[in-house]
Amino acid sequence: QVQLVESGGALVQPGGSLRLSCAASGNIFEINAMAWYRQAPGKQRELVAAITSSSSANYADSVKGRFTCSRDNGKNTVYLQMNTLKPEDTAVYYCNAQILTYQARGIFQGDYWGQGTQVTVSS
Repeated sequence: QVQLVESGGALVQPGGSLRLSCAASGNIFEINAMAWYRQAPGKQRELVAAITSSSSANYADSVKGRFTCSRDNGKNTVYLQMNTLKPEDTAVYYCNAQILTYQARGIFQGDYWGQGTQVTVSS
């Protein structure tokens, strides 16, 4: 069984910064792509940033130049550094990962989600 646990969400003023973390644990063989999504009240969940196993990242246009996604493969952890935060960044942020796990019949890939962490940008 695999768990993704996010942390780092908080209330921050406009222009401030936050760093989100997401740690994966369990019977992990390998982690492929990891990503951050967000969902604001009344809106659909949207992709914020995605990063490959070799740390090549891409971003939504709305966060380019302000957010940086990185990962530490040794710690099975992905990060989202968020700078120059705006009120429109307010949302629940979710971690997602494509993970290969050990199973009784071999190794299987699954799509896993964290529980979400709240980011609120307000003065």
